[in-house]
Amino acid sequence: MSFTILYIEDDKEIGAWSKDFLIELGYKVIWRTSGHDTMESFETCSLVILDIMIPGLDGYTIGQRFKQRRPDVPILMLTARTSMEDKLQGLSFADDYMTKPFHPDELAARIQVLLRRSGSMASDNLQVKHLNIDRRTNRILNTETMDEIVLTGKQFHIFMYLIDHLNQILTQKQIYEAVWREPYIHGDKSLMVHIRHLREKIEIDSSSPQIIETIRGVGYRVCS
Repeated sequence: MSFTILYIEDDKEIGAWSKDFLIELGYKVIWRTSGHDTMESFETCSLVILDIMIPGLDGYTIGQRFKQRRPDVPILMLTARTSMEDKLQGLSFADDYMTKPFHPDELAARIQVLLRRSGSMASDNLQVKHLNIDRRTNRILNTETMDEIVLTGKQFHIFMYLIDHLNQILTQKQIYEAVWREPYIHGDKSLMVHIRHLREKIEIDSSSPQIIETIRGVGYRVCS
C-alpha cells in the first residue's frame, strides 16, 4: 500500500534531501515550499510534514486549518524552533514534533508510528461484526446476506470516519466538523438523523444497534 506525504519545507537543500530519502523508503512525496495552494494536495495525503517558518502563512496556522479540515490525517512538525513554547504550541494540534537537525532513521520511525496510530497502515479489508469493509474499493458487504450496502455520501463519510477511529469515542462535534467541514452548533440534529438512517442500513436491528454505539451525552463509537 502506497502512502502520500505532503511535505512543506522552504529550505531547498533540506527539502530536496528529505524528499529523496522519503521516496527511497517507498512513499509518494508532494513537496511544497510555502503554504500556498496546499489544500488540494492535503485532501489526498496520508500524512503531513510541516515546517513552522515558511513563506506566507506560518506553519501553526496552516496546521490548525489542516487539522480542522481532516482530523484523521497525522501532522508531524519538523522545524528548527526548539523552545518549549514553540513545542507546546505545535503539539496543540500536531501529532508529533521534531527539531532540526534530525537523524533520517528517527524521521522514518516517527512516520511509521504516526501512520500506524492513525490506522492508515491497516489492512485494506476490515471485518466489523457482520460487515466486510473494503477500503480499496469503498465497498461494504453484509456477510450474512452477501448483499452490498449502498450509503449516501454523508452516511459513507460518517461511517468511515468512525471506522478510521475504531474503538474510540468521538464527540458529535468531532464527527460533524470532520464530515460537514463547518463549525458544529450545539443542538443541531443533522448528525443524529444521519446516524439513524445509517443504522437502518448497516445494523441487523437498528433499534438495538451493535455496530454504532451511542455514548450517552458524548457521541458515538464503533467497536471492532
